[in-house]
Amino acid sequence: MAPKKLSAKRSRRDAAAEGTSAAPEFDSHRFRSAEHQQHFEAIKGWSFHRERRVQLRDDEYTNFQEEIARRHWTSLVTPMAKFDPEVVLDFYANAWPTKEGVRDMRSWVRGQWIPFDADGLSQFLGDPLVLEEGQECEFS
Repeated sequence: MAPKKLSAKRSRRDAAAEGTSAAPEFDSHRFRSAEHQQHFEAIKGWSFHRERRVQLRDDEYTNFQEEIARRHWTSLVTPMAKFDPEVVLDFYANAWPTKEGVRDMRSWVRGQWIPFDADGLSQFLGDPLVLEEGQECEFS
């Protein structure tokens, strides 16, 4: 008996498996552009170091503690208990400028735009930045 001939048609599974060796397809739900996705691939090996929590007694460094309170920086000097490194990497990958001289001060994370301009950071920190009339932010 002669051996059976293999069909010239390929199954969908075979075609899909063939495409897996190529570069990953652009994930438009997670990244702003294919360039941002490529940047994520470049930085995904980054490691993070937890911030060290420093607890001062009421009688220690009173001038320093008063200045933190005056500037409304309490939330800034209190590290977060937990964070998701993948979300942080998404933020950095999507915040990366793709064109020379063009800076969009926002990032795309989990389906939401996250502004990181002076107003956005001030709002995130509980509006500690209070400018007097006519005063401009030095870091904008």
